[in-house]
Amino acid sequence: MKNTDAIQVLLALGQETRLNIFRLIVQRGDIGLTPSQLIEKLGIPNATLSFHLKELFNAKLLLVERQSRNLIYRPNPNLIEDLSGFLLDNCCQGQSCGTPKSKKKVQCS
Repeated sequence: MKNTDAIQVLLALGQETRLNIFRLIVQRGDIGLTPSQLIEKLGIPNATLSFHLKELFNAKLLLVERQSRNLIYRPNPNLIEDLSGFLLDNCCQGQSCGTPKSKKKVQCS
């Protein structure tokens, strides 16, 4: 991952509503969420949600699939993994630093 890619992702997540949307979508994993489900959970207007989903999609944080008349938004696990690797690359000057493992092991694919 390049610096510019990481900056784009971090800027997209650097807004509270977008971060809340992204966290909800990540919680659902492969199941994903529709815009109407997100509106119901967050209580934000459709136009506001649409704007923020576009920003998250443009940052490649989300995958979108059309099912019949619905759009399903899911997290992009490859980008999340790449960003984690990018942020932790060279951690502790390349030495094992004993970073704690995640308590939950979740597979999104």
